[in-house]
Amino acid sequence: MNRLPSWFRQPFPEQEKVLNFKAFLKSKHVYTVCQGAHCPNLTRCWQQKVATFMILGDVCTRACRFCAVTSGTPKAVDEKEPFAIADAVRDAGLDYVVLTSVTRDDLKDQGVDQFCRTMSAIRSHREEACIEVLVPDLRADPLLIQKIIECAPQVFGHNIETVKRLSSVFRPQADYHRSLKVLRIAKDHAPGIFVKSGLMLGLGETDADIMEAMRELLDHGCDILTLGQYLSPSRTSRHIVVQRFVHPDDFQRYKDKALALGFKGVVSGPLVRSSYMAKEMYEACCAKNLAAGRTLI
Repeated sequence: MNRLPSWFRQPFPEQEKVLNFKAFLKSKHVYTVCQGAHCPNLTRCWQQKVATFMILGDVCTRACRFCAVTSGTPKAVDEKEPFAIADAVRDAGLDYVVLTSVTRDDLKDQGVDQFCRTMSAIRSHREEACIEVLVPDLRADPLLIQKIIECAPQVFGHNIETVKRLSSVFRPQADYHRSLKVLRIAKDHAPGIFVKSGLMLGLGETDADIMEAMRELLDHGCDILTLGQYLSPSRTSRHIVVQRFVHPDDFQRYKDKALALGFKGVVSGPLVRSSYMAKEMYEACCAKNLAAGRTLI
């Protein structure tokens, strides 16, 4: 499947604003996933003062079959990176920051210290900014996950990526149940934190597969769910080809089912990515907690 359906068409982004912000980021020597993944929602997020930063380099120690990131031996950790990102957040006046990274199996702490140093630097430069982390599986090490949680991000995210039946094919160095365990550890350590995960659709999953994954995510403490269309990064044998383009009506149907199951927030659609509407989902979940008389830890 190569030709995108009509529902992928959207207004052309405001080029001047995009180019200006790209130039700004380049001047700060920081890297956003928004650019690297050629995200279709880039302009929308940047206009709402939201950005997703990739830390710990651009080379991953794993080689998932859906991902465009280069696989290999990463460079040494950049000790200046947290402060460069914090400067960019402050100078751009960002209100909501998502921090993610490549997987760093080469590091004893899987890169957790860099996450924590970056969160601390951001808060020292722009205290009012909310922070969401989207972490690798961290080997499901409770101590590493606890260290991230103790840095008090507003949202803790780890993507399960695909359904259980297909996980070993698309994530050969990861593990479906390990990813669920990551979410459970985070929620158990801090019941008040919002836990988030996401699925890509169009890889060959069935409705039964999707429902099974949603129920297991809920059982493991997931509050916020993203559902988006998988698009192959290349036509090489490394990357799986798209098996189907999920219709917007089906994305809405899955969203309705997820909300009925009990998720606090669901973003579902062809153009949805992990960080899409991240700020809105966080604020909506806060409002639900407030209405229910619950407070965040």
